[in-house]
Amino acid sequence: MRTTFIGGGTMAEAIIKGILAGGVVSVGDVTVVEPVAARRRLLSEQYGVSVSETASVGLSAADVVVLAVKPQELERVAAQVDSLDEHQLLISILAGVRIERLVSGLKHQRVVRAMPNTPAQIARGITVWTASSSVPEEHLSMARAILGALGEEVYVADEKYVDMATALSGSGPAYVFLFIEALIDGAVRIGMPRAMAEKLAVQTVLGSAEYLKQSGEHPAELRNRVTSPGGTTAAALHELEKGSLRSLLAEAIASAYAKAKNL
Repeated sequence: MRTTFIGGGTMAEAIIKGILAGGVVSVGDVTVVEPVAARRRLLSEQYGVSVSETASVGLSAADVVVLAVKPQELERVAAQVDSLDEHQLLISILAGVRIERLVSGLKHQRVVRAMPNTPAQIARGITVWTASSSVPEEHLSMARAILGALGEEVYVADEKYVDMATALSGSGPAYVFLFIEALIDGAVRIGMPRAMAEKLAVQTVLGSAEYLKQSGEHPAELRNRVTSPGGTTAAALHELEKGSLRSLLAEAIASAYAKAKNL
């Protein structure tokens, strides 16, 4: 499965790392088109893949082309990838760029649109994806293999869920990082050393998420179980609810969703 990446940024690197480690493709079958020399050098030295400054190298021979640039750079790279063969698969990870725009702008029918997230860099991400009606089962399997190398993958038939995933799982790591940062600062405020607070906060979030996943229970059930009447947890949760944490998160996700639809 010869794969060419248009763009060699952080997420492209995560995909390259995942598909090579998972044996989805071999090193010799990967080409990265990246205008920044420092990124080309890093990807070449660290992963052994072929690199190029322009798309003239490796594009015509690719089975899969992964579009991994910023959404605002789509017009710039469109001219480089508007000569795709009808049998090639295009996978786009551009946030907010719908399949219809990709098909018309790139003059190509076989398009997969995916929204991976930051934990893909350690193969613990989750990717929500969909495909145009022209993508055959063989190419769906290719896309599933590539995206599955990043962690978990979820195929959706309706593209609107990709925009929703952009707001939840795509932007979600930033919400979690902010929450962890707030936990650390709160502990430091009451006198805990920062290094200790950081270790406790990170492991608490990590362990709680894994416990929830393995238990198969609703998060409200686990929350109630750890909240003793009149106890410390009840007092803390009262402050969070009084501060409208739940409503703020809901509004944050709605705002990110609106932005994703208007990119």
